[in-house]
Amino acid sequence: MNNSIYHTLTARKQKGQKSFAVLIDPDKVDGASVQQLVQLSAEAKVDYFLVGGSLVISNQLDEVVQQIKASCGIPVILFPGSPSQISRYADALLYLSLISGRNPELLIGQHVISAPFIKQSGLEIISTGYMVVDGGAPTTVSYISNASPLPSDKNEIAMCTAMAGEMLGMKVIYMDAGSGAKKAITENMIHAVAQQISVPLIVGGGIINPEKAYLNCKAGADVIVIGNAIEKDASLIKEMAAAIHSVMVKV
Repeated sequence: MNNSIYHTLTARKQKGQKSFAVLIDPDKVDGASVQQLVQLSAEAKVDYFLVGGSLVISNQLDEVVQQIKASCGIPVILFPGSPSQISRYADALLYLSLISGRNPELLIGQHVISAPFIKQSGLEIISTGYMVVDGGAPTTVSYISNASPLPSDKNEIAMCTAMAGEMLGMKVIYMDAGSGAKKAITENMIHAVAQQISVPLIVGGGIINPEKAYLNCKAGADVIVIGNAIEKDASLIKEMAAAIHSVMVKV
C-alpha cells in the first residue's frame, strides 16, 4: 500500500516543519471558486487540500477532486463525513474514528461497512483518531455524530484521548473545533496533547487569522486546517501560509 503522503507528513514533523491544508467543502464551491482557491494555494505553496464535509449533499466530489488534480500538484486528501464520500481520484483518505465520542457507529461501525470499498479504491489510507472539541457553538459534525464534544477547558481529557488513539494504532490525531466554531482550540490544549504523542497532530476549526494559526503551530500542531475563514476571504491563504510556514521547531 502506498504511504507516500503519510511519510511526507511524518518527515516534515521530524524536521520541525509545519504544514497548511486548505479545506474545501464540495457543497460550497463551484468551478470558478475552486479554480481561484487552487491558484491562490499554488502561489502560497499550500501543502495539502482536504476535500469533504459533514454532509456533502451535492454530487460534485469527484468533479472537485479532478479539477484540483488537473490544475496543480498539491496532494488531495479526502476528509469524509460518511463512507459514501469517497473519490478514487484523490491521493489519500483520512480514515476517521471518532475517538472523542462514544457513538459505536463512528468508532468502528461504519468502517466495517465501508472497508471493502475503501480497500478497492486504491487510495492511501491514513487511520486518524478524530477528536471533536467544543468550539462554543453547535456544529454540523457534533449534530451528525450524535456525540458530545470534548470540553474546551479539559486539557487532561484531550491529552488522554489522544494518547489512547496513538496507542490503539492511529497514524495521526486530528483535533477539530468544527466548521463555524466560535472559538478555536486553545494553545494550552494543543500543547498538552502534542507533548504526549509522537504521531502528527492536525488542528482545525475556528482559526480565522494568521496569528492564531502561528500560535497553534508554536503550541505543537503539525498541520493547520482552515476552511470557513478562506470561504469568506480566499485572499487569506497567502497570509495563513506565510504564518504557518514561518514556524520551525527544533527537534
